Order: sequence, then C-alpha cells, then structure tokens
Amino acid sequence: MADAKAELIESLQRLNDAVLQKIDGLGEYDLRRPMTPTGSNLLGIVKHLASVQAGYFGDTFGRPWPEPMPWLDENAEINDDMFATASETSEQIRDFYRRSWAHALETFAVTELDDTGTVPWWPPERRHPMLRTTLLHMTVETARHAGHLDLVREMIDGDAGRHVGDPSFPSDDEIDWPGYVAKVEAAALAAADVGHEPH
Repeated sequence: MADAKAELIESLQRLNDAVLQKIDGLGEYDLRRPMTPTGSNLLGIVKHLASVQAGYFGDTFGRPWPEPMPWLDENAEINDDMFATASETSEQIRDFYRRSWAHALETFAVTELDDTGTVPWWPPERRHPMLRTTLLHMTVETARHAGHLDLVREMIDGDAGRHVGDPSFPSDDEIDWPGYVAKVEAAALAAADVGHEPH
C-alpha cells in the first residue's frame, strides 16, 4: 500500500502548491478584499485550509497542532477562520499553510493508510476514519477551495488557470477571450429566449 499512500500524498501536495501560487504577486488589499456577496477572499480561504489541514492531520491522529487557533475557539464568531485580520500578515498566513503541510507530512510518516483517528465533529458512525479516508476528504476540500481561489483571483486581476503557464488553460495567443465570452453570452441569451414561454 506504500504506493497508494504516496499517490494520495502527492495529489494533496500538488493542490497545496497550487493554493500558494494563487496568492503570489498581489498586494495586501487584493489578498484580503471580499469578492463575493458571502465575503470570499484569497487570504481567508488559505487561512481556512491551513486550519482544517492542521486539524485533520493533527488532532485527528493524536498529533495536536502545537499553536492556538483562536478563530476556531468555541467563543469565536462564525467564519473567523475565513478572513485575515488586519494584524495577521499575509506572510504569517502563508507560513501557517506551509507549516500545516509540514505537520501533516510528519503525521503521514508515522501513520498507515488503514490507521484510524477521531474526528469529534463528524457523525458517530463516521467519527473514526482511516488515514486513507481523511486524506481523500482533505483532498476534496482543498480542490474545492482551490477552485474558489481560481475564480476569486481571476476576478481581481485576470490571472486564470491552476498556475502560471498552465497547459490545460488556453493562452491569450490561442483564444480571443472577448470573442469567446461574447459567444457564451449569445448562447445563453438564445437558450433563454427559446425557453421563454409567454404568459
């Protein structure tokens, strides 16, 4: 099972790298400003991911994260883990994310895929997942939020794709983006018109 474990870890590692690349090259305001009606922001998403990564690969397997996370305390306000306060620097959040992954790697080194942990906030029937399940859960969680980061970053400065030079994303030389957007808009309008039924 060593190969399966290595593959799972490598997949999550690639997502971790992509998350950090999405916050490169921006100033403090752009990293923090809310870009959706629910306040989604780049640095907050990274802070959230670092927090849950520290928990799932820390406390869950008997290796508690060694630092306080006051934004997750019982008396913390809802969504305190989803934004960076003015006193938290962007470099602190980046470093927190990197260290949460380093802590996870230490957990992986001493835990096998079939070893079980405890997630107190999960339903009783699922409360003792194997490392394999927790790795998959965190991979899905990170991929979901990496997608959020992609969209929020594109809204800020137009940077799109998983990383600079992403071969799966058409370059400006390969596609006329305004023309493409116009084509998508025309299709949407045409579909809406076709589906419209007069009252």
